[in-house]
Amino acid sequence: MNLTELPWDPLSPAEVARLFTEAPWWIAGGHAVELAVGRPVRPHSDVDVLLLRRDQLAAQRALEGWEWWAADPPGTLRPWRPGELLPAEVHDIWCRPAGSEQWRVQVMLDESAGEDWVSRRDPRVRRPIDTLTRISPAGIPYLAPEIQLFYKANSPRPKDEADFDAALPQLSAEQRRWLADAILLGRPTHPWLERLTEIGAAESQKDRLA
Repeated sequence: MNLTELPWDPLSPAEVARLFTEAPWWIAGGHAVELAVGRPVRPHSDVDVLLLRRDQLAAQRALEGWEWWAADPPGTLRPWRPGELLPAEVHDIWCRPAGSEQWRVQVMLDESAGEDWVSRRDPRVRRPIDTLTRISPAGIPYLAPEIQLFYKANSPRPKDEADFDAALPQLSAEQRRWLADAILLGRPTHPWLERLTEIGAAESQKDRLA
Protein backbone atom coordinates (compact mmCIF):
# COMPACT_ATOMS: atom_id res chain seq x y z
CA MET A 1 0.00 0.00 0.00
CA ASN A 2 1.23 3.49 -0.85
CA LEU A 3 1.09 5.25 2.50
CA THR A 4 0.94 8.68 0.89
CA GLU A 5 -2.41 7.72 -0.63
CA LEU A 6 -4.05 7.10 2.74
CA PRO A 7 -6.71 9.68 3.63
CA TRP A 8 -6.20 12.68 5.88
CA ASP A 9 -8.39 13.62 8.82
CA PRO A 10 -6.35 16.54 10.15
CA LEU A 11 -6.52 17.77 13.71
CA SER A 12 -7.70 21.33 14.19
CA PRO A 13 -5.14 23.90 15.39
CA ALA A 14 -6.85 23.85 18.80
CA GLU A 15 -6.45 20.06 19.01
CA VAL A 16 -2.78 20.39 18.06
CA ALA A 17 -2.29 22.94 20.85
CA ARG A 18 -3.59 20.47 23.41
CA LEU A 19 -0.93 17.93 22.35
CA PHE A 20 2.13 20.10 21.79
CA THR A 21 3.03 21.59 25.14
CA GLU A 22 6.84 21.82 25.08
CA ALA A 23 9.59 23.33 22.91
CA PRO A 24 8.87 26.20 20.56
CA TRP A 25 6.32 25.08 17.97
CA TRP A 26 4.07 26.82 15.50
CA ILE A 27 0.99 26.11 13.44
CA ALA A 28 2.24 26.59 9.88
CA GLY A 29 0.86 26.38 6.35
CA GLY A 30 -2.55 27.68 5.37
CA HIS A 31 -3.85 27.42 8.93
CA ALA A 32 -1.18 29.92 10.02
CA VAL A 33 -2.46 32.38 7.41
CA GLU A 34 -6.03 31.93 8.64
CA LEU A 35 -4.98 32.52 12.23
CA ALA A 36 -3.23 35.70 11.07
CA VAL A 37 -6.23 37.08 9.17
CA GLY A 38 -8.77 35.86 11.72
CA ARG A 39 -11.12 34.09 9.31
CA PRO A 40 -11.38 30.99 7.12
CA VAL A 41 -9.71 31.39 3.73
CA ARG A 42 -10.04 27.99 2.04
CA PRO A 43 -10.45 24.26 2.76
CA HIS A 44 -7.45 22.40 4.21
CA SER A 45 -6.38 18.84 3.47
CA ASP A 46 -3.88 18.63 6.36
CA VAL A 47 -2.43 20.56 9.29
CA ASP A 48 1.23 21.57 9.52
CA VAL A 49 3.18 21.94 12.76
CA LEU A 50 6.62 23.54 12.55
CA LEU A 51 9.46 22.60 14.90
CA LEU A 52 13.10 23.53 14.83
CA ARG A 53 15.22 20.54 13.86
CA ARG A 54 17.03 20.72 17.19
CA ASP A 55 13.65 20.15 18.94
CA GLN A 56 12.45 17.35 16.65
CA LEU A 57 12.12 14.73 19.40
CA ALA A 58 9.51 16.92 21.08
CA ALA A 59 7.16 15.66 18.35
CA GLN A 60 7.61 12.06 19.52
CA ARG A 61 6.89 13.08 23.11
CA ALA A 62 3.83 15.11 22.13
CA LEU A 63 2.45 12.29 19.98
CA GLU A 64 3.29 9.40 22.29
CA GLY A 65 1.54 6.22 21.19
CA TRP A 66 1.25 7.46 17.61
CA GLU A 67 2.97 6.25 14.45
CA TRP A 68 5.58 8.65 13.03
CA TRP A 69 6.71 8.34 9.42
CA ALA A 70 9.63 10.32 8.02
CA ALA A 71 9.32 11.51 4.43
CA ASP A 72 12.61 10.57 2.82
CA PRO A 73 13.17 12.49 -0.42
CA PRO A 74 11.76 12.25 -3.00
CA GLY A 75 8.64 11.33 -1.03
CA THR A 76 8.99 7.82 0.39
CA LEU A 77 7.58 7.34 3.88
CA ARG A 78 9.46 5.15 6.34
CA PRO A 79 9.08 4.64 10.09
CA TRP A 80 10.78 7.23 12.30
CA ARG A 81 12.37 5.26 15.10
CA PRO A 82 12.04 6.45 18.71
CA GLY A 83 14.94 8.73 19.57
CA GLU A 84 16.24 8.84 15.99
CA LEU A 85 17.64 12.19 14.87
CA LEU A 86 16.61 12.76 11.28
CA PRO A 87 19.18 13.90 8.71
CA ALA A 88 19.07 17.39 7.22
CA GLU A 89 17.44 16.25 3.98
CA VAL A 90 14.34 15.02 5.86
CA HIS A 91 12.06 17.83 6.92
CA ASP A 92 8.55 16.30 6.84
CA ILE A 93 7.04 13.77 9.25
CA TRP A 94 3.56 12.31 8.81
CA CYS A 95 1.81 11.23 11.99
CA ARG A 96 -1.26 9.21 12.90
CA PRO A 97 -2.56 7.40 16.01
CA ALA A 98 -1.36 3.80 16.22
CA GLY A 99 -3.64 1.53 14.24
CA SER A 100 -5.30 4.37 12.34
CA GLU A 101 -5.41 4.54 8.55
CA GLN A 102 -5.80 8.32 8.55
CA TRP A 103 -3.05 10.88 8.84
CA ARG A 104 -3.72 13.56 11.45
CA VAL A 105 -0.62 15.82 11.68
CA GLN A 106 2.31 16.75 9.46
CA VAL A 107 5.38 17.92 11.38
CA MET A 108 7.81 20.11 9.47
CA LEU A 109 11.40 20.69 10.57
CA ASP A 110 13.28 23.93 10.02
CA GLU A 111 16.81 24.99 10.76
CA SER A 112 18.42 27.23 13.35
CA ALA A 113 21.79 28.64 14.30
CA GLY A 114 22.15 29.77 17.87
CA GLU A 115 19.21 32.05 18.59
CA ASP A 116 18.35 32.53 14.91
CA TRP A 117 15.86 30.72 12.72
CA VAL A 118 17.43 29.89 9.35
CA SER A 119 15.33 29.12 6.28
CA ARG A 120 15.98 25.66 4.89
CA ARG A 121 15.24 27.09 1.44
CA ASP A 122 17.84 29.86 1.60
CA PRO A 123 20.23 30.13 4.57
CA ARG A 124 20.66 33.83 3.82
CA VAL A 125 17.12 34.30 5.10
CA ARG A 126 17.16 34.30 8.88
CA ARG A 127 15.88 36.19 11.90
CA PRO A 128 15.76 35.80 15.68
CA ILE A 129 13.67 32.83 16.78
CA ASP A 130 11.76 34.98 19.24
CA THR A 131 10.33 37.02 16.34
CA LEU A 132 8.69 34.03 14.64
CA THR A 133 5.74 33.63 16.96
CA ARG A 134 2.26 35.10 16.77
CA ILE A 135 -0.45 34.04 19.22
CA SER A 136 -4.11 33.71 18.27
CA PRO A 137 -6.86 35.02 20.58
CA ALA A 138 -7.37 31.38 21.63
CA GLY A 139 -3.71 31.13 22.66
CA ILE A 140 -2.50 29.07 19.69
CA PRO A 141 1.06 29.86 18.51
CA TYR A 142 1.42 30.25 14.77
CA LEU A 143 4.17 31.18 12.36
CA ALA A 144 4.42 34.87 11.48
CA PRO A 145 2.54 35.25 8.18
CA GLU A 146 5.38 36.91 6.28
CA ILE A 147 7.58 33.87 6.96
CA GLN A 148 4.86 31.47 5.90
CA LEU A 149 4.31 33.47 2.72
CA PHE A 150 8.05 33.38 2.00
CA TYR A 151 7.85 29.60 1.86
CA LYS A 152 4.70 29.71 -0.23
CA ALA A 153 6.41 32.06 -2.69
CA ASN A 154 8.83 29.33 -3.79
CA SER A 155 6.42 27.81 -6.32
CA PRO A 156 2.94 29.22 -5.69
CA ARG A 157 -0.03 26.94 -6.24
CA PRO A 158 -3.60 28.26 -6.42
CA LYS A 159 -4.01 27.75 -2.68
CA ASP A 160 -0.80 29.72 -2.03
CA GLU A 161 -2.10 32.57 -4.17
CA ALA A 162 -5.32 32.52 -2.17
CA ASP A 163 -3.35 32.70 1.07
CA PHE A 164 -1.25 35.59 -0.25
CA ASP A 165 -4.36 37.48 -1.36
CA ALA A 166 -5.92 37.04 2.08
CA ALA A 167 -2.84 37.93 4.11
CA LEU A 168 -1.43 40.82 2.09
CA PRO A 169 -3.87 43.50 3.34
CA GLN A 170 -3.14 42.44 6.93
CA LEU A 171 0.64 42.76 6.72
CA SER A 172 2.31 45.79 8.27
CA ALA A 173 4.79 47.85 6.28
CA GLU A 174 7.61 46.14 8.16
CA GLN A 175 6.24 42.66 7.38
CA ARG A 176 5.82 43.49 3.68
CA ARG A 177 9.35 44.87 3.53
CA TRP A 178 10.80 41.75 5.15
CA LEU A 179 8.87 39.47 2.78
CA ALA A 180 9.91 41.46 -0.29
CA ASP A 181 13.56 41.47 0.76
CA ALA A 182 13.51 37.71 1.45
CA ILE A 183 11.89 36.89 -1.90
CA LEU A 184 14.20 39.27 -3.75
CA LEU A 185 17.28 37.34 -2.63
CA GLY A 186 16.40 34.33 -4.75
CA ARG A 187 13.50 35.36 -6.99
CA PRO A 188 14.09 38.94 -8.21
CA THR A 189 11.32 38.69 -10.83
CA HIS A 190 8.69 37.09 -8.58
CA PRO A 191 5.21 38.48 -9.35
CA TRP A 192 4.41 39.03 -5.67
CA LEU A 193 7.13 41.67 -5.44
CA GLU A 194 5.17 44.13 -7.55
CA ARG A 195 2.09 43.82 -5.34
CA LEU A 196 4.13 44.18 -2.17
CA THR A 197 5.74 47.32 -3.58
CA GLU A 198 2.46 48.77 -4.89
CA ILE A 199 0.82 48.66 -1.48
CA GLY A 200 3.83 50.28 0.13
CA ALA A 201 3.86 53.07 -2.44
CA ALA A 202 0.11 53.67 -2.06
CA GLU A 203 0.42 53.92 1.71
CA SER A 204 3.34 56.35 1.44
CA GLN A 205 1.29 58.57 -0.85
CA LYS A 206 -1.66 58.42 1.55
CA ASP A 207 0.60 59.47 4.43
CA ARG A 208 1.91 62.43 2.43
CA LEU A 209 -1.62 63.58 1.66
CA ALA A 210 -2.91 63.19 5.20
